[in-house]
Amino acid sequence: MEKKYFILIPLLLATFIHLVNPVGFPDIFFDEGIYMRRAMNTIDTGNPQESYLYDHPYFGQIVLAGVLQITNYPPDNISTDPDSLQSLYLIPRIFMGIVAIVSTFLIYEIAKVKFGNDVALLSSSLFAVMPYTWIFDRILLDAILLPFLLSSILLAIHFAKSQGNTWLAPVSGILLGLAIFTKVPAFVFIPLVIWLIFQKRGKLSDMLIWIIPVLLIPMLWPANSIMLDQFDLWVKDVLWQSQRSNSILEIIGYFILIDPVLFVIGFAGIVYSAITKNKFVMFWFVPFIAFLSLIGFKQYFHWIPVIPILCIAASIWLLDMPKKVKYLQSKTIHYGIIGAILVFGFSSTVLIITNDVSYNQFEALSFVLENQNKQSTILASPVYTWILYDVFDIDNVPKDYAMILFGPVETKKITVIADAHFMLDQSRGDKLVQAYNNTKSIQFFNGKVKDFDTRIYPYTNMRINQEGFSIDVRTGQWDK
Repeated sequence: MEKKYFILIPLLLATFIHLVNPVGFPDIFFDEGIYMRRAMNTIDTGNPQESYLYDHPYFGQIVLAGVLQITNYPPDNISTDPDSLQSLYLIPRIFMGIVAIVSTFLIYEIAKVKFGNDVALLSSSLFAVMPYTWIFDRILLDAILLPFLLSSILLAIHFAKSQGNTWLAPVSGILLGLAIFTKVPAFVFIPLVIWLIFQKRGKLSDMLIWIIPVLLIPMLWPANSIMLDQFDLWVKDVLWQSQRSNSILEIIGYFILIDPVLFVIGFAGIVYSAITKNKFVMFWFVPFIAFLSLIGFKQYFHWIPVIPILCIAASIWLLDMPKKVKYLQSKTIHYGIIGAILVFGFSSTVLIITNDVSYNQFEALSFVLENQNKQSTILASPVYTWILYDVFDIDNVPKDYAMILFGPVETKKITVIADAHFMLDQSRGDKLVQAYNNTKSIQFFNGKVKDFDTRIYPYTNMRINQEGFSIDVRTGQWDK
């Protein structure tokens, strides 16, 4: 096969991985419901700002709302059947799969320009098949911003190499500005792109035409809060978001749980890059890890912006190994090891993504819809609530169950969809404990929780899909 067709290999792999079972796996996560709710609010009101909470900028829900609007969403033929309800997440999950495929292509292009065809093929293939890739199928801001970040980096590389294509700099700036406008932590990649743009040309005019959109586009967020006379709320929420904190060791543990092989070879590649003084790798990786270590509440999917560079660094290290280890100078052994890693990654990923672990969530929602009491308040995760009030126009449905911590319940009865996230969140306030204790179970949905031994890899990944298992639908009186 000619080298120009190498890109087809990772793209075909990524297409299969991300589109074979877009809704069934992974389960529908709490935050995905939030972003769907905000996208629907943007469609309904034309305003991307939802109520008084300023936790993230707007571009993520604007993009998602645009996709939904183009597809005439939601469909008119939705019923209370679990299969029909599950299809409500089909369009956004397919979109996320396409975003992951585009990211695979951009990683190939970045690696090819910087390090050659071999690194490009291996790094994009690792990104396509290793088990961590299933996280990109969740409806998450980190995954949505990634193609904008990667495109900004790629254009900056081409700008440094070109002589007359000055338009590449402002477009790169616009793309990074959009990434930051999706989620603020993307600002930590400013040093990388500045270094790429100015390492050879070093003109002040280049810096200005690049930095202006990088700064101005994200400023639309606070500017909108000023327009709404809510700037004090913006400041308060931004500070709150930055002050929530947990240990980086926690998300390192999740990384190892999800994809131990990529963790080992990726960080080996980072160490190798530090030893060989690979500035491109270090400018990408170090600022982000420093930021992640020092500030903010961290979750396993916050690794998403550095997964591409971990794949690139791992590929550089794996391909350079024969230079350091005589035993690996045999091409058969060397390529055999690389092939074994890819086969292990692909087979591990296929073993988990071909399971339907979200269906249980829609069976529970179907039960609630078919047995609803109009005089009862439904307390549920955002996974379900936007469907209840946006698709089925049901009243007395708070945006999520935590709303009862900040306001009254207007009905004498409540229905609780007590999934794993609800059980964990009871520590947030006594009213959530009260909601659980004042209700009795009327239907329990186990799902496939007993089908997997989560102590054995790759089924350790199911520990991060707990919201699709063990859902308890409860009803009872609410003591005001």
